[in-house]
Amino acid sequence: MSILVVGVSHHSAPIQLLEQAALSPQGVQELGSVVHASDHVAEALVLATCNRLEVVVEADTFHGALAEVGEALCKVTGLTGDDLMPHVYVHYDERAVSHLFSLACGLDSMAVGESQILGQLRSALSRAQEAGHLGPVLNPLLQRALKVGKRAHAETTIDQVSRSLVALGLERAARVLPDLTASRVVVLGAGAMSGLVVATLVREGIDDVTILNRTRDRADRLAELHGVRADDWSRLETLVGAADLVVTGTGALGHVVGADLLTRARTAQGRAGAPMVLLDLALPRDVDPEVARLAGVRLWGLAELDEELDRARAEGETTDDVELAVRAVREIVDGEVAEHLARRRAARLAPTIAALRTRSAQVVEAELTRLDQRLPDLLPQEREEVRQTLRRVVDKVLHTPVVRAKQGSTEIRAGDLGEAFRELFDLDPYDAAAVSAPPAAGPHLLPDHDDSARGRGSR
Repeated sequence: MSILVVGVSHHSAPIQLLEQAALSPQGVQELGSVVHASDHVAEALVLATCNRLEVVVEADTFHGALAEVGEALCKVTGLTGDDLMPHVYVHYDERAVSHLFSLACGLDSMAVGESQILGQLRSALSRAQEAGHLGPVLNPLLQRALKVGKRAHAETTIDQVSRSLVALGLERAARVLPDLTASRVVVLGAGAMSGLVVATLVREGIDDVTILNRTRDRADRLAELHGVRADDWSRLETLVGAADLVVTGTGALGHVVGADLLTRARTAQGRAGAPMVLLDLALPRDVDPEVARLAGVRLWGLAELDEELDRARAEGETTDDVELAVRAVREIVDGEVAEHLARRRAARLAPTIAALRTRSAQVVEAELTRLDQRLPDLLPQEREEVRQTLRRVVDKVLHTPVVRAKQGSTEIRAGDLGEAFRELFDLDPYDAAAVSAPPAAGPHLLPDHDDSARGRGSR
């Protein structure tokens, strides 16, 4: 059994395709169910954010699971294989673990180091747990990824030097609006992205903020949390028309702000031609790109902000501090990946090593029984001395191969080593005696989690 990650993100696909692949909450649930029901998949999680759609699975076979996940992605997103597959990336086993840990740390984000991904990964984990799609392989792995992400933000300066999309957007807005801190701001949506937006606005000293959401209660809660206002969704046109800055992140599947609406709203408020900025942080887009043609209006969406980030890097706006922080996070990730693989390696070999030790103990007892028949007059203390000598010989013979098997290079898969041991010593690692009563010698190791031990019914 191995870990497989299949996905598309801003690294591999244009924003237009990510828009087409964007799923509603119901779509995310459907994708998880379709993948989990596949023949070659035992556990599954779907991570859907504004700039990525990833499926993480525990795979019985690489090619079988990859084909099934690809088919599920096409089925649920409505994209054809020809449209989607050229932009799909695949991470397998060790690379999959490294990718998940890096992702949790924000190293794979559009704005490197942002911490919002931790909340998104936590939500995806909760959804998969509630749906019964996780088990003893993915659940602890994803829990570990969250801990690695928290550790990276706690032990490095990545939070201080990372540039979030919100901060970058406000930076650009300040170049257009006469006084950003005195601007009237409307935030559309009350989800995780909107919460980050409002927190950033308040931290920057911008207090004329109104939150609109289709569910008023959520807008009220977010407004109360940050000491700003909430209003009814029905007043969207009036409030947007009077705003200097509009930030959107609703997750709606259609445009919330169109060119006609904005023209009508600004005219009604006597603000036609006045400076205005819209930051569209949603995918699919909340704002019709045509609004950028209106006099005085500047629009930045995710694609434009990504270009701004690239331009900032090219112009040297990033510093050595950023590189140092990223390097420190990568060191944490590398160490955590190595530790995880070592634990998994030991767990996979545990049944085989237990069987080997059991077989050795049986050989010792058989030889002692034969010795009793040949030397019936052997004194008890002499017999015990022989027993201990035989055990020491066996332990010394087994010590080096067992240690090297558990600590050896990951270039040799634990499954391959286990198979070699089983073939050479004619072992059954899942024999009841070997599993339930392993000899006391050697460190205790947890049994491996694979279908030969637990069956497909573990879903």
